[in-house]
Amino acid sequence: MDQNTINNPVQQPGNTGANNQNPVNNLSLGGAAKGCFGMSKGLVILIALAVILCGYGCTKRNSFVTQEKEVDAAWSKVEADYQRRSDLYTTIAANVKKYDKHEKETYQGVTNARAGVRNNEQQDQALQQMQALSDSAQALKSVKVDPNDEQSIQNYLNSQKKLKEQLNLAINVVHEAYPDLKAEDLHKDFQAQMEGTENRINTSRKDYIEKVKEYNTNIDLFPGNIVAGIFGFKAKPQFKAEEGTDKVPNVENMLED
Repeated sequence: MDQNTINNPVQQPGNTGANNQNPVNNLSLGGAAKGCFGMSKGLVILIALAVILCGYGCTKRNSFVTQEKEVDAAWSKVEADYQRRSDLYTTIAANVKKYDKHEKETYQGVTNARAGVRNNEQQDQALQQMQALSDSAQALKSVKVDPNDEQSIQNYLNSQKKLKEQLNLAINVVHEAYPDLKAEDLHKDFQAQMEGTENRINTSRKDYIEKVKEYNTNIDLFPGNIVAGIFGFKAKPQFKAEEGTDKVPNVENMLED
């Protein structure tokens, strides 16, 4: 055998001495810098945070949607109760007309002979007041209110207040024209219905106020306010009960001497 061959043996492939690195070591070194799927740990953390924030945002948005629907439902109840009162006003106006017709048919001859018992002018005025009340009530039922517009709500409430005042005036005029009406069953039934309606209105108004308060608070608090801003949720207009609106009109007192 040649002496050079003996002195310089052929090195086998892969045997590079100190320069050769173990594959396991290579994997360990690569894993130190890379996370799963070859991504850096920083990127993995960012993606995890994004998923968490996205989940929170979606959950919070759904919560706002639910509360917003509850506010809208509460306002619908307020409108329904006010419309019920308008129907009640229309009914009492119709009943006064029926009473007037009944009185004319029953006491036509007698009242003409008894001075001061029947005042046609007063009765005509009473019927006009009741007709005006009925017309106002029907007109108010057709008014469209935007529950997201504070001025729209306030205008509606002001109209309801004026309608209530119109009822008080009409009842007083009716008392002067028909002093015996207070003893009729239709008056007693109207008083009972009026009390029930006003109680419903007060209850629905309070419920609406609470729903709006809860909703507005949630979209104002951090970090919910950020989610609300991103998805366009805005505060709902609130209203306060005006002085005297929580009192039921006492028709019985109105008709007393």
